[in-house]
Amino acid sequence: MRTFCFCLVAFLLCAIAPSLLHAEKDQRQAVLDAMQEELKRSMDGLYIEGYEKPYFISYQLKHTRSSSIEARYGSIFNSGERTHAEIYVEVRVGSYELDNSGKETFDFFFSQSIPPDPSAPLDNELTALKTALWISTDNCYKKAVSDYLQRKGKKIYEAEDKKIGSFSREEKSVFSAASTAFNFDSKEWERRTKEISMLFKEHPHVLQSKVLIKAESITRYQVNSEGTRIVDDDVIFNLMIEGISKAEDGMLLDNHRTYYAEDMEHMPSMQTIKNETLEMIAELEALRKAPALDPYNGPAILDAQAAGVLFHEAVGHRLEGERQDDEEEGRTFKGQIGQPILPEFLDLIDDPTMKNFGDIGLNGHYRYDDEGVKAQRVVLVEKGILKNFLMSRSPIEGVAQSNGHGRASSNRKPAARMGNTILVSHRTLKYDDLKKRLLELIKEQKKPYGLIVRDMDGGSTNTSTYGYQAYKGIPRIVFRVFPDGREELVRGVELVGTPIASINKILATSDTSDVFNGYCGAESGYVPVSAIAPAILLEELELQRKKEEKERLPILPSPFNGAEK
Repeated sequence: MRTFCFCLVAFLLCAIAPSLLHAEKDQRQAVLDAMQEELKRSMDGLYIEGYEKPYFISYQLKHTRSSSIEARYGSIFNSGERTHAEIYVEVRVGSYELDNSGKETFDFFFSQSIPPDPSAPLDNELTALKTALWISTDNCYKKAVSDYLQRKGKKIYEAEDKKIGSFSREEKSVFSAASTAFNFDSKEWERRTKEISMLFKEHPHVLQSKVLIKAESITRYQVNSEGTRIVDDDVIFNLMIEGISKAEDGMLLDNHRTYYAEDMEHMPSMQTIKNETLEMIAELEALRKAPALDPYNGPAILDAQAAGVLFHEAVGHRLEGERQDDEEEGRTFKGQIGQPILPEFLDLIDDPTMKNFGDIGLNGHYRYDDEGVKAQRVVLVEKGILKNFLMSRSPIEGVAQSNGHGRASSNRKPAARMGNTILVSHRTLKYDDLKKRLLELIKEQKKPYGLIVRDMDGGSTNTSTYGYQAYKGIPRIVFRVFPDGREELVRGVELVGTPIASINKILATSDTSDVFNGYCGAESGYVPVSAIAPAILLEELELQRKKEEKERLPILPSPFNGAEK
């Protein structure tokens, strides 16, 4: 009887499930069909007499569902769900060799027209979707014609040494991802975030704390006039735990732990999260008592995650394709393919096709970029020699094709961006030997101490000509190391430098690597990224004092920490 019941249930599932899957598949394909129909209508009929017709149109729809819960002081401060949908329309006039793209000039007519609206129907109602695409396409076409005429006019006066196309020709992509389940138990996570938040109750020196869980599911639909037809599904969960304190001198201090996963099953256990939260609180309380470090220049070790941030900021952004031909950019590595730019024992690779590094999921993984080009592994630097750039479909001198790195958030215009950036070393030491070499450098340089940067919160860089070519890292945990090997926690510094000078001070690396997961903001918006790197030993590192943000400590104690007793 038991067997019969099981078989009957299995039979019913087999009978019902295919029809449900088919219905879901039909719905997603119906959305693509509607987008393709409107695209064909525009390609065939969009025309102003005496002017160019479009040679290329692309439509993208991103349907996003998100849930977030924020707990503070053992209570829920925010909890909610949001669904939104946005379109991105691209219309190109002219040809692959010369079109309307490039630095846009002010267009009085376009500024007076109906402003572009990226909104799309939440329920994917097909007529409403087509209408949203129609009005946006009309606007983009008129703007494209105007820009194309201006670009043609400018060519009369411009001297051209190199002929660089406007847009790369790429093979069409056809892909349909399996639908990803979005399972977020809000009641369970309200309980968990409150429980984590209560860990701060016994630590009155932590003045503010926050536990934030955010789950986001993005379904992306994309079609273009070359035949590309993509529906992709991605889910990302992000748990962030933050504590803020102040030192006795009033310096503001913060510390956090951040976790990313593709589903709840890959999140750490609650016990692990609690243990690491308590470690974070202990670090924060130790930082309160730590001395503030004066500006420093000398030998240092950047542990793996900090090294990943350094290469992301100092090197990665300067290898993004569009920056090489933009006169407003510093163009640090323009025209240097085949030339040494890193120490000869280092390789730099960007590989968004990697989903995991060991058992760590990678934020920077994706299958197709936001221009519909398949993600590709790109060797950027090999044995110190520059080999390639990160490329979208905007050609640059010497590189005519995309390598699947055109990325953007929401309805932004895609540009070449990093995915999973990987530093590979061919000169490695055990970590203990790396530290021994640091102690030798301290003595050789007659420095009172060296530094070990355990971790960094992130960083920023300036790549434009309207400022210095520099980067800044924000260390979270820094130790100074005395010649006898003794370590002391310090606070209040920022890592600074010029990219070429800094990276060429690397002497060796550790023989193991770790992952930095996060989000990167640039011209095309915030995109998820990962950096994989070993710890690095630098002959010289420069740190400056952080901007002074000193305030008087609270006058009364916190009610959350038992002040009412």
